[in-house]
Amino acid sequence: MKLTDIKKLKVAELRSKLAELGLDSRGLKAELVDRLWSASQSGQSPEHVELLEDSSSTPSGPTEPAEVQVRTESSSPPVVDCVVALCEVDRGREYTDTATQTEPEPGPPAVPPGSQCLLGDETVCQAEGEGRQLGHSGGPLSEGKGRAFYEFKEEIRYKRSKSPQPPQDKYEEEERDEEEVRLDPYGRHLHFEVGSDGSCGQPRFWDRFPLLWSGCRLTHGVRQGRVGFEVRLERRLLTVELENQGVGDPYGLRVGWSVGDSSLLLGEDDLSFAYDGRGKKVSGGNVEDYGEPLSEGDIIGCYAAFSTDGAVQLFFHKNSRFLGGAFSLSASLLRGRVLIPHVLCKNCSVRFLLDPITPQWYPGPLGFTPLTALPAGQRVRATSAPSSRAQCEVVMMVGLPGSGKSLWAQTLMKQHPEKKYRLLGTEDLLACMLSGGQRDSRLHQASQCLTDLIKVAAETPRNYILDQCNVLFSARRYKLQLFAGFRRKVVVVFPAADEWKRRLSQRRTSDCEHIPETALLKLQVSCSLPEPQPDLMEELKYTELPREQAQILLMQYKEEAHRLLPPVIKPEKKPRWSKKRRHFFGPPPSNRMQWTAVHGWYDPRSNMQPWSQQPEARPWNLPCQQQNYDYSRSFGFSGYQSNS
Repeated sequence: MKLTDIKKLKVAELRSKLAELGLDSRGLKAELVDRLWSASQSGQSPEHVELLEDSSSTPSGPTEPAEVQVRTESSSPPVVDCVVALCEVDRGREYTDTATQTEPEPGPPAVPPGSQCLLGDETVCQAEGEGRQLGHSGGPLSEGKGRAFYEFKEEIRYKRSKSPQPPQDKYEEEERDEEEVRLDPYGRHLHFEVGSDGSCGQPRFWDRFPLLWSGCRLTHGVRQGRVGFEVRLERRLLTVELENQGVGDPYGLRVGWSVGDSSLLLGEDDLSFAYDGRGKKVSGGNVEDYGEPLSEGDIIGCYAAFSTDGAVQLFFHKNSRFLGGAFSLSASLLRGRVLIPHVLCKNCSVRFLLDPITPQWYPGPLGFTPLTALPAGQRVRATSAPSSRAQCEVVMMVGLPGSGKSLWAQTLMKQHPEKKYRLLGTEDLLACMLSGGQRDSRLHQASQCLTDLIKVAAETPRNYILDQCNVLFSARRYKLQLFAGFRRKVVVVFPAADEWKRRLSQRRTSDCEHIPETALLKLQVSCSLPEPQPDLMEELKYTELPREQAQILLMQYKEEAHRLLPPVIKPEKKPRWSKKRRHFFGPPPSNRMQWTAVHGWYDPRSNMQPWSQQPEARPWNLPCQQQNYDYSRSFGFSGYQSNS
């Protein structure tokens, strides 16, 4: 089925087709069109293809306005070296995404409409809509839009956002006993929600982003003795509708131990050890068969036995049944580090037994003590987090795609491990989607989730790095206002033209990530470099080119992008009739239809004669002193005396 046919479907029809294919049917029309088109191009079954091709063709609704306006050029301009807009033109490609602009003309053109091939080997491709994607129409595989496309799409939403009110610190006013064992609000993913009692939790966005895994540690760990804790799988959170959307494993739970500086994705690091609810054990990303699958209401017992030489044996129970030894850790591997209870879940809620007074759900092995029953001196508190915004800082990265922002941020984290920066970026959220879904779909979800996570981060005092493009002034202002009270630092990574070209090419090769050329050009057009603003930031740093040189180079990028982008064709405005009803008290103008007393305009169904054929004189032509005329009588619209 062609993209133009899909775009002609109504929203209800699009949702119906997506539901028949077992796909998510929520979202705006542009998202539904993209989802249905991707499904039709990804090798669906013949029955699904027939369902798509039987759809009726009705005009689509109004499209979103273009965010970037460009001027019209009469001829193709030369290409300068400073613009990086390289893509290979394929005759078998067509534009396949959002209805943000006019649709391409039907028919199989030799070169995609709106594109120009310049400079021989180095080809600059123009697209007709914002962020339109070049996709292979002849096969099931197609190039994704890339991280920059979805980040730019989310940044545009800030253009009309009102200035946010500084949020309250959720945990600043809470005063708890430092020796109390609970789920750590700071040792967790921001998308993991901790209950008010500190012993239960669940993914924050399970209903909107069902692919996301969310992890959390307890506040205390151990490095000696024979210790255990219990976790109960409370309930599964997905509705029947979400379960039927084709997610491979809709639920997931991992329980176990990890060291404090390992990833919150339990089981993905070398010093992270988990019992997986599918009947597996996981460590260092390696999955092996172990135990039994878990179901709602099951209770998992996690036990660690430290020997005198520092070695550790880890094993698990399910509903008091011993599942066998799981992991054997040597003293040289741990080197005296603390093991902390850890949980990682997807679309389910969990509860720890953390009340030292409450009896255990199931008796543990002989000689093992519950973590909460240990003396305070035998428990080790995890690193305390800052308690107020004044103790925290946020670093905002600014730069075009491929300029080196992520590398700079990762280097900063390695140079200052004591600050325990949390990286807020699309790639970090993609890592939390361990399985399921196409990359494009996961990128879309990750970019949307990141917008919400930034608001959550502003309420949770920590040190953050915002790893996004942040090239729009409105997006920067909104985010920096959210983090009022933090020490705000803006870092601009703007390399020279040749270096940016090299890095962008390297990123495309190593990450296999395709950035739509139109999205890249529009990013250049929309880009603005930050200037010192004491009310928004405390520090501004340019890491490569100084601000003056970067501004000059950006102006060159903008001029060239304006030339390469196609003009935005605005639809002609249709004349609007005034909503106010007109009342005429005289003869209608000659260019209008005839007037009657029945329906106003001349109606052929009426037996009344037209205005020009009325034999009697008009009242406005009568002498003003006519004696037989009663001025107190009311008049109809035709000008004759009414009989009422």
